[in-house]
Amino acid sequence: MVIPLFVGREKSIAALNLSEDHGKRIFLAAQKDAALDDPGPDDIYDSGVVAHVLQMLKLPDGTVKVLVEGLDRASVTHWEPAEGCFTAQLQVPQAGPVDPKEDTVLQRSVLEQFEQYVRGSKKVPPEALTALAEIADSSRLADTIAAHLPVRLAKKQELLEIVDIVPRLEHLLNLLETEIDLLAVEKRMRGRVKRQMEKSQREYYLNEQMRAIQKELGELEDGGNDLDELERRLEEVRPPKTVLAKARSELNKLRTMSPMAAEATVVRNYLDWIVQVPWRKQSRVRRDLDLAQQVLDKDHFGLEKVKERILEYLAVQQRVRKLKGPILCLVGPPGVGKTSLGRSIANATGRKFVRMSLGGVRDEAEIRGHRRTYIGSLPGKVLQNLAKVGTRNPVFMLDEVDKMAMDFRGDPASALLEVLDPEQNHAFNDHYLEVDYDLSDVLFVATANTLNIP
Repeated sequence: MVIPLFVGREKSIAALNLSEDHGKRIFLAAQKDAALDDPGPDDIYDSGVVAHVLQMLKLPDGTVKVLVEGLDRASVTHWEPAEGCFTAQLQVPQAGPVDPKEDTVLQRSVLEQFEQYVRGSKKVPPEALTALAEIADSSRLADTIAAHLPVRLAKKQELLEIVDIVPRLEHLLNLLETEIDLLAVEKRMRGRVKRQMEKSQREYYLNEQMRAIQKELGELEDGGNDLDELERRLEEVRPPKTVLAKARSELNKLRTMSPMAAEATVVRNYLDWIVQVPWRKQSRVRRDLDLAQQVLDKDHFGLEKVKERILEYLAVQQRVRKLKGPILCLVGPPGVGKTSLGRSIANATGRKFVRMSLGGVRDEAEIRGHRRTYIGSLPGKVLQNLAKVGTRNPVFMLDEVDKMAMDFRGDPASALLEVLDPEQNHAFNDHYLEVDYDLSDVLFVATANTLNIP
């Protein structure tokens, strides 16, 4: 095999010049560590190739272009220093006898595998197969194929050190099978990357088309501003971290959807409810019991025991500074002033007032809300009323709790337990919002006509 080499090291150039006096013969061997600039005999493999220098040409930059032809494998028996380089005493090993049938079978196998490798690889020109078909010598065939394989130097050195033809062809066959397997893996990876890129490009192209259409319809600017406004409102209400993370995830999902998609409407409504529910805003609570007494006396005549119980309740809450305790329940016939007493409590404490009628309620979803998978789903009436008043600590009147009923849709009384129980209502979970909401700052007041409360 004839190959060109570019020589730049002084020792290598000196060795080329010295070869002029020795029949233009030179020993070519690889370095064990390619990073060394000045290798010694210990840094060079002992096995290499005896080559004949066909042509030498000095280039303007000082390097030498040399054309060499490999002749025989050889191994170094002794190194000797020379003028600016090294000389070596060599031993040329002789290959053992070969079974012609085995040699032919291995040649065919190697050629078939190499042909398969060339078809899968873009690095070897197809013309190489034509040149190999004319090579009859097994040793030359193996060395020519090995020169085309992109394997590490150590692997090629192993092949070079195998003198006998059959073991060398078998080793080459193993290398070819390994390279073919690597090509198959590389092809699968390229295909996967290509499909992913095509998918991304297709999505980008479709999104750009959709934006262009929306721009023509005059909808893009308004839609973008709406989402930016929604994000700004989300930052203003300052929900807890878990709620904020979920809302941002939904907002990012909404940005990638078409405004005309049905799911986009569902996500948009969900985000609207997230920003409407009061997460931080509270009314400033007045703790003046004298003022509370005046408000109750002004709004209601008589009812001394009821007023006294309400003032006791407010006094206890003022002392403990936390609304964790029994719920006020006003029981009496219609028209005696139960609802107006709740409004008076709100006026006396400076809280906002909200009323929720439970008469005839049979569906648990009225309390907990519907899941978003249902068409037209909404949060429960508890969170709807809190969103209506805009504060998280109003006086919340649960009117006519004794009129609740139950059917196949669930038991609203059981759902109401999570709302009223001080041990649970700090993490009230509405089915629609799917996040915890703290109801512990709400002052709940219940009313009933009878003591027969579910």
